[in-house]
Amino acid sequence: MADSQTAEDETRTAAVPPKQCDEPCPVERGMRVHGGKWKASILWHLKAEPKRFNALSWELGGASKKMIAERLKKMEEAGLVSWRVIATKPVAVTYALTPFGHSALGILESLHDWCVEHGV
Repeated sequence: MADSQTAEDETRTAAVPPKQCDEPCPVERGMRVHGGKWKASILWHLKAEPKRFNALSWELGGASKKMIAERLKKMEEAGLVSWRVIATKPVAVTYALTPFGHSALGILESLHDWCVEHGV
């Protein structure tokens, strides 16, 4: 009985054509917000506490300061991060996750765990 049920399920699945997205699906929209080189890494490194630009740059290692500045600007526009002036002479700012940015951490933690589990 289980074999005939499985065959029946496979036939039904094969007969239904995949749904085509007329507009970006939720996964695509999410990737537009979180995707792009260095965005996820920036979110990950800001998860525990706000950081100054140079500290964040040092932690990211391979990213140029120009790239980090561009990503932070895009992430601020998307509402993922915010910045705050902490000194005026010399000017110093810290970057922190917004509540919206914190809401993305579950996705990154799942991705982290998946990579560790599968040796990726």
